[in-house]
Amino acid sequence: MKRLALVQTGGTIASRTDSSGDLIPADAVQDLLRALPSLEQFEVAVFQPFNLPSPHITPQHMLELRDLIHSLKNNFDGIVVTHGTDTLEETAFFLHLTLETSLPVVLTGSMRHAEEASWDGPGNVLAAAHVALEPRSKDRGVLVVFGGDIFDARTVTKSDTTRLEAFAGYPGPIGRIDFLAGNAEIAYFARPEPRASRTLERVTAEVEILYAYAGWRGQGLLESLSRADGVVIAALGTGNVPPDVAPIVAEAKKPVVIATRTHTGAILPIYGYAGGGRQLRQLGAIPASFLNAHKARMLLLVLLSAGATRTELETAFMGLEAQP
Repeated sequence: MKRLALVQTGGTIASRTDSSGDLIPADAVQDLLRALPSLEQFEVAVFQPFNLPSPHITPQHMLELRDLIHSLKNNFDGIVVTHGTDTLEETAFFLHLTLETSLPVVLTGSMRHAEEASWDGPGNVLAAAHVALEPRSKDRGVLVVFGGDIFDARTVTKSDTTRLEAFAGYPGPIGRIDFLAGNAEIAYFARPEPRASRTLERVTAEVEILYAYAGWRGQGLLESLSRADGVVIAALGTGNVPPDVAPIVAEAKKPVVIATRTHTGAILPIYGYAGGGRQLRQLGAIPASFLNAHKARMLLLVLLSAGATRTELETAFMGLEAQP
């Protein structure tokens, strides 16, 4: 029998309503397993390092999860992590950056809880289990399975607050799992670029995100630069900010990464006007390429915690570290 590690960390998939009707964390592992009799074809071991709603999860919890996976990787054929959807993509990307294994690690969760008729947790976990135990899933980095779609951790993002198909990727999923007469049919459309795992013992850095908007004069940016080790700006369009922000970026002694507040697309430093992306690049800001702001924060957090130099920061955000 194939060996599956099921790691429960909390979220809607592990929530129940209390006497007042509020949705709160609960121990729902056994409910989930009872809803999945087909998992009996595998040897399943359950682990629960913590049981938290995903807004409560911090990089320290992500590091704890990374360490648990490292302790399990030699004893299982695949690992599934259930997680709340709000920060699932951040945990997935943290693991993508720091895990040292070719073993398939798949994150999933649910948009509905177990007391709702439309509970999507069992279906998502079953699909994630089959993907995690599929030999072709090895060496693809951390994956996310939701609604039958398979995403890579670098591009997946939560794209809707309520729909069952709440996740999307840019430019789309890298695979799909469906069930035909009870048999899992897995198709991969693409393979993520090779990744370079970073050795990380502790999370020591602090990185903040600021959101650009029309008329922003940089309020909060000086304060963020004074207390954090680095800042990510969710900028306008292809990486532009209002003109008053540019002088603050120019004087920054700490790394400033430029992402976009737009949901998809690249940072292209082409505009040379005051506050334009080209000028920001000339002033020392680092373009985030295709990473959204919260994933750019995660990459900067990991790099700074690992003691990366300015050159290493530039190289990582340009993606050169991923080349074989």
